[in-house]
Amino acid sequence: MPPASKLRVTFIDWLRGLAAVIMLQGHTFDAFLRPGDRSGAWFTYSQFFGGEAAAIFLFLTGATYGMGMNRREHMPPGARVLQALKRARFLFILAVLFRLQGWIFAWGTSPWKDLLKVDILNVMGATAALLSLLALLSGRDRVRWAVLAGTAIAVLSPVMSALDLKAIPAPVRDYLVPSGDMFSIFPWGAFLAFGVGVGSMIPLIDRGGWNRVMQWSGVLGLGLLFGGRYFGDLPFTIYSHSDFWLNSPALVACKLGVALLLGAFAYLWCEYLAPGDWSWVRQLGTTSLLVYWVHVDLEYGPFFAKFRQNLSVPAVLLSAAAMIIGMVALSVAFKRGRAWLQPSVELTPVVELPMRTEAQRRRA
Repeated sequence: MPPASKLRVTFIDWLRGLAAVIMLQGHTFDAFLRPGDRSGAWFTYSQFFGGEAAAIFLFLTGATYGMGMNRREHMPPGARVLQALKRARFLFILAVLFRLQGWIFAWGTSPWKDLLKVDILNVMGATAALLSLLALLSGRDRVRWAVLAGTAIAVLSPVMSALDLKAIPAPVRDYLVPSGDMFSIFPWGAFLAFGVGVGSMIPLIDRGGWNRVMQWSGVLGLGLLFGGRYFGDLPFTIYSHSDFWLNSPALVACKLGVALLLGAFAYLWCEYLAPGDWSWVRQLGTTSLLVYWVHVDLEYGPFFAKFRQNLSVPAVLLSAAAMIIGMVALSVAFKRGRAWLQPSVELTPVVELPMRTEAQRRRA
């Protein structure tokens, strides 16, 4: 079993970096490809794969959230929940600051209602707050209830679409009702809940059991992917308002399956195929929040507005490559500057993999 710090460096950050690459290409195509080419295969596949990035980010955020609950199990129950709520508050503050900064950059062209738009950071904060009660549990109990919470969110998503919630103020309703224009707790919060289950499970794994765990992760991922696709293709449904690409539990299963498969591949790649080597993918993963924040400003802000929805496919491909290279350079520069100024500060929480003894696992 590699050291805990190495596991954090090699496969969790690498998977987060892969999600950043998927996100960068998807947003570049969405921002700059001209309307005439948006019905072609390049745009279709770009957006298809790009949709997986948000699921991975939410899943890994949930895993980190669950690990934080593990580290605070020695605290009194109320203190554990309070600390979990503080983490949720931090994510929500980031969401507000991100939206406020984007609105200021678009001064005069963006209505004030854009400040209330629900983005992925908003969903992270809101879902984390709802799941904070899981901090009261420990061991297998938290794993079970986190998985049940994720399943409930996925299963109830079509129900939320069918409900008449017009009496609820629109800013609150946007957090609940699935929408093609923004994120919502249903169904996107399911990935964070499943991540909490995975993060809570980590201390229960033997030090020599990670290879077996990742093998089962790949098998489970394949099962979820093909199972979700099968049930999504059935000609009938129990829901009155179900859309596979919007609110279907089958889509959640497919995206979760892909995330598990990519996690298994990330472990294989980093622990066996390229161990110990510097990786530009991993580099992106260590500063994923910075990469997310800056690239959105560049691609959707006023800086390159004259190119928006005005480029051909080859030009967008070059733009995506340039954006990825630029974000890697930014990440390297930021890490070096941070190490020089404040070597002890971390932009993203350090993901540790604490292990329990056999006796502790049995008690859990």
